[in-house]
Amino acid sequence: MSLPIIDGPPVACMSYGRIVVECIQMIRNFEEWLSDAATYAQAKSFDVDVLLNSRLAPDMGNLIYQVRSACDYVKGAAGWLTGREPPHHTDDERTLQELRARIDKTVKFAESVDPEQYAGASQRRIAHSMAPDGTVSEEEYLISIALPNVFFHVTTGYAILRHNGVELGKRRYLGLTHGEH
Repeated sequence: MSLPIIDGPPVACMSYGRIVVECIQMIRNFEEWLSDAATYAQAKSFDVDVLLNSRLAPDMGNLIYQVRSACDYVKGAAGWLTGREPPHHTDDERTLQELRARIDKTVKFAESVDPEQYAGASQRRIAHSMAPDGTVSEEEYLISIALPNVFFHVTTGYAILRHNGVELGKRRYLGLTHGEH
């Protein structure tokens, strides 16, 4: 698989941080949807684990996998774009509380990065298995790997919940109604 060539001027260093902030917001939204899932399961008298283990297709990851993956790409972006190794999570979450803790750890790490730490990101290269030669520029990583994957896994998680009847709408996806049901 080859990554697309990114034409045009490099993304400004401060923009990297801003993009990571947007990704943080998306996984915070995901955490809100998990609350909605718990409320829905309680109202319908079933165990929320049914939703956590739901998937859209037999060969796709379940909701737990979607949360883990979205978090991995957010912490990866915050780490790799600043020349830091992102923290390793053990992928052993099974409950709603454990998924919330995963999101919280990810947000805390990503928010611990000072915006100035993104300076020089456009000149760095990182190792990545999807790259034809084994490395990608930070910009290629951000635009072709991290962002699409964050939004893919967040959107897939959203779709799993909607498919199973959790009442979410576009405003909930965008995070415009935090805490409102």
